[in-house]
Amino acid sequence: MRPEIMRRILLTLLLAAIPVLAADLKPVDETTFQAKIVAPAKGKVLLVNFWATYCVPCRKEMPQLVALEGRLKAKGFQFVTVSADEPEQTKDAGAFLDKAKVPAPVFIRKAKDDDKFAAAMDPKWSGALPASFLYDKTGKKVRSFFGEVNLVELEAAIKKLL
Repeated sequence: MRPEIMRRILLTLLLAAIPVLAADLKPVDETTFQAKIVAPAKGKVLLVNFWATYCVPCRKEMPQLVALEGRLKAKGFQFVTVSADEPEQTKDAGAFLDKAKVPAPVFIRKAKDDDKFAAAMDPKWSGALPASFLYDKTGKKVRSFFGEVNLVELEAAIKKLL
């Protein structure tokens, strides 16, 4: 076997042995939310889902939300998650997102004041999880979903905007 082929095989084997890193959660607060999450999605219908690893309904609905994006992405739909986990839980949150195959971008809330953060998202939101916010193609928030979302209702709301 030629040395260059042998090197490629060894490199491939070495790379395969390296563990996959947990999802890269980028920090976001109430002052950066629009610029980091909403603005880059203009031209698409955007669903922003707030969740945490300790929230059972959040973990339960995540694969369904990922599947929804898979079905509607080609039509202009984007799904973004924001973890409400504490900084010391970032690694666990990233591992969960990797396991659930949640596509990037993914974020983690880094607010100094949780109440101000929740109020900036929606004045009616207490901060309870899960919570999802639907934005139209212009970046305007058109609907808020508090608690575990009804997927039939959510999909209908998204399709009206596509």
